[in-house]
Amino acid sequence: MTPDPDRFLSDLHTLRSFGAAGVGKGVQRPAYTEADIAARDWLAERMKEAGLAPQFDPMGSLFGLVEGPSLLIGSHSDSQPEGGWLDGALGVIAGLEVARAAKEAGGPPVSCVSFQDEEGRFGVTTGSAAWSGALARDKVDGLVDPQGVTLPEARAAMGDRLGDWIDPARFTGFLEMHIEQGPVLDTSGEAAGVVEAIVGIRDMVISFEGQQNHAGTTPMDLRKDAFQALGAFNSLLNDRLRNVVTPATVWTIGHVSLHPNAHSIVPGRVKFSMQWRDGDPDRLDRMEAIVRETAQEIAGDRGLALEFGPMLGVAPVAMDAGFRGALREAAEETVPGRWREMPSGALHDASNMSRMMPAAMLFVPSIGGISHDFAEDTDEADLVRGLQVLAGAAARIAG
Repeated sequence: MTPDPDRFLSDLHTLRSFGAAGVGKGVQRPAYTEADIAARDWLAERMKEAGLAPQFDPMGSLFGLVEGPSLLIGSHSDSQPEGGWLDGALGVIAGLEVARAAKEAGGPPVSCVSFQDEEGRFGVTTGSAAWSGALARDKVDGLVDPQGVTLPEARAAMGDRLGDWIDPARFTGFLEMHIEQGPVLDTSGEAAGVVEAIVGIRDMVISFEGQQNHAGTTPMDLRKDAFQALGAFNSLLNDRLRNVVTPATVWTIGHVSLHPNAHSIVPGRVKFSMQWRDGDPDRLDRMEAIVRETAQEIAGDRGLALEFGPMLGVAPVAMDAGFRGALREAAEETVPGRWREMPSGALHDASNMSRMMPAAMLFVPSIGGISHDFAEDTDEADLVRGLQVLAGAAARIAG
């Protein structure tokens, strides 16, 4: 099979038009928004035109299916609130193009997919997690986004598109092509990265509640200031984690909601996200213990109420050795000497797929290592090279 680079790039740019931010190539296409659903409707039509059978599952993930057993290739088409045009979208359109080229060539059998809510409006890789069982399906309807919208409320916008769960047994494995979202390939001048393993991630929301009060008349030593508690927590946590982490370990407070968020009021409540990532499950556990102990100590010392939200996360996973071998061979054939094996510091749908079937990932460079930003980009020549590596691996695996 021979994928068509021009058709591939044309579809990739068309997908960018759904939720285009008007700033560079950036997009705003969070899960279940009008732009996200319109993009999925367009993808369904493109699948149908390619001779694939489009089918939505109960989460809104969209599959383009061939008859019988097949290799599944894809990623996600939802974006961050301020997202780049390639994060997830690249893997979706690459999967569509390889499936389309395989169909035109008479085989091998390849299906494609765009998973819903990989970016985590309602959790962590929500769509593929629910399909794979990494997220218990009876917990799905209890998920709530940062604005207080429940998942069932948001999903209702998809109307009668939703169908039944797809039987994972029909797929022989999963491949995902993605931008690196880091600087390694771009800095080294290499064209491709074969992913060895994907780090694990833990994510939860923590709340401190103190006493809202007048900012001018409340003495500092009598305040129960929730934001001061967050600042103290952040500083103490950094000190305590220093002795248990590695240079590859990361942790982030990425979302903060302060109440009442006014100039002249001592904040009475703060709710914030706490996320950490590492490749060692024991280290993730130790970090969780430190996060909880530190929050409890801060709340106790300052007389604040403390609440921990549900723990969300995915365990570290190694990619399938056989599929990685196919990617290595295809990379050496396509870009000889200009590829490497590497870990993924970002979480991807392939993590959940590895629970059900052999799975592997391919990276292409991110210019400047920038992602989750309107400035995210990759040279189109590197996008096409990645597509060729992906197609070569698919032919080796499914052929």
